[in-house]
Amino acid sequence: MQPNSAKTRMQRLFRSRRRQAEALGAVAEDQFERNLVRRFGRLFFVRRFVAVWVLTVLMLMGLVVVQTRALSGYYQELAPAAGGIYKEGIIGNYTNANPLYVTGQVNDAVSKLLFAGLFKYDKSNRLVGDLASGYEADPQGTKYTVHLKSGLTWHDGKRLTAADVAFTYKAIQNPDVQSPLNVSWQNVTVTAVGDDTIVFQLPNPLSSFPQSLTTGIIPQHIFQYVKPVNYRSVSFNTTKPVGAGPYRLQTVDVQGNSPSTREEEIQMVPFEQYYGGQAKISSFVIHTYPEKDAMLEDFRSKNLNAMVGLRSMPEDLVKDNSVSSANMPLTAANMVFFKTTAGPLADVAVRQALVGSVDIDKITEGFDKPILPVRAPILQGSPGYDPTLQQLHFSMDEANQRLDKAGWLRNAKGMRAKDGQPLTFRLYAQDTADYKKVTSRLAAVWNQLGVKVEVFLPSDVDLRSMVASHNGYDALLYGISLGVDPDEYVYWHSSQTDARSASRLNFSEYKSAVADSSLEDGRTRDDLSLRAIKYKPFLQAWQQDAPALGLYQPRFLYVTRGQVYNFDDRTLTADTDRFNNVEQWMIRRVPENIR
Repeated sequence: MQPNSAKTRMQRLFRSRRRQAEALGAVAEDQFERNLVRRFGRLFFVRRFVAVWVLTVLMLMGLVVVQTRALSGYYQELAPAAGGIYKEGIIGNYTNANPLYVTGQVNDAVSKLLFAGLFKYDKSNRLVGDLASGYEADPQGTKYTVHLKSGLTWHDGKRLTAADVAFTYKAIQNPDVQSPLNVSWQNVTVTAVGDDTIVFQLPNPLSSFPQSLTTGIIPQHIFQYVKPVNYRSVSFNTTKPVGAGPYRLQTVDVQGNSPSTREEEIQMVPFEQYYGGQAKISSFVIHTYPEKDAMLEDFRSKNLNAMVGLRSMPEDLVKDNSVSSANMPLTAANMVFFKTTAGPLADVAVRQALVGSVDIDKITEGFDKPILPVRAPILQGSPGYDPTLQQLHFSMDEANQRLDKAGWLRNAKGMRAKDGQPLTFRLYAQDTADYKKVTSRLAAVWNQLGVKVEVFLPSDVDLRSMVASHNGYDALLYGISLGVDPDEYVYWHSSQTDARSASRLNFSEYKSAVADSSLEDGRTRDDLSLRAIKYKPFLQAWQQDAPALGLYQPRFLYVTRGQVYNFDDRTLTADTDRFNNVEQWMIRRVPENIR
């Protein structure tokens, strides 16, 4: 009986445990279904919620990166820096850099970079020291004492002294040297006093004399053993120049075998001992071209930094935002000079009528550059300029009345004559686009006045010969350099009509005792207000005698690609004055913290 009882208890225990296991399983199944299976449907919403947060975080990180990059420019500015290669294209050929002989834009540019003078012009066109520290004039205005800066050296390391300065000007005075500057230095005594002082003794007072001391100085130690007649042929002039300017010559490369294909590259590097500090640009190259199309092609291909020699900007470059241009007025004047000594133009009434019939604004209309009119022999802004003493004002009615009163009457065809002599003359000018336009318009205006004008545009060689001899023209459209000093003696004094005169630049062959006396008195005074008073009779005589028609100041167009830092866009006395602070030019930009 006992075994069966134990078996029964085991069976009851087993069934009890099975029921407990089944109950626990049912509970677990219910919990599994309720806490897991039933929540699978919400997983999509959870995943979308997580994705939104992840995208938000990524977007915020991206914005931080973008903002950091955008703000970096405010904390790391680009600034001009030294270095780089600067190439300037010029139309022409390189033949001579010697300051005693330079002519033409190429030679002038190279010489200006290699040589330094006693003085130069600042950005306000005031005369300041170059090699010189300053000067004094004696009370009579005939003695000028110039002092050199200390520590001046030549490109070859030799010391530059007053002896070099005296040697330069004495070489100019020597007729065997055949310098075109010779005529301006006759009867001037030049003496070196010690190593740092030069004394110039003039035969007569000349207040404008300091303006002539901008010529580059040449080294005595190189030329002292050369015969003056051989100065023009030495290698110094082309491949071995030694100056004291901001750059020194490195190489001259020539390409092309004929004048029509010849191109040159004159490469210069900074002169380390230049008194104004070493130039910032590492290499300055003048690239010459036989004609403008080849230069424009190189500029458009970005092989040039700058161009010289264009009259106007090509349309495609005007639209190019990377190209800049400086259109700088020159202290010069384009005028029509009437020969007052022969033919119809010897009649003052004719000259007055020709001047009064011209509206300068219409003559220069359409020029793609700003125009500064010239209405007097002294430029506006120069000492002595008087706005009340300009050339005759424009009035076609008055011009016709002047000719009628003087007996120059119209014929059936409307053209004028007097005593059987037709009112006609020959107008000569340089063969350029601007001069063609101006001469054509002038001829049309004067034709309306009843005057027949024949226009001639000869070659440059023929025109220079004509100008030098005063032969062949009745009227001459020509440009004259006036500078910042109002001394107009060489252009209007009667002595300058003589073939034996030093310059013979009185192209109108104008003679007036009143003008002569005024010009002589004005150039001997240092006080600018007194000079203005002395020049007043000259301006009055010029206005009434009408020896010329003032037109406009010429301009110098300088085209660059990219910014040239420290370049001065200003009025120039000569186009090479653009280089007067060339040692400060920069073309590179780098982050300010790594300059």
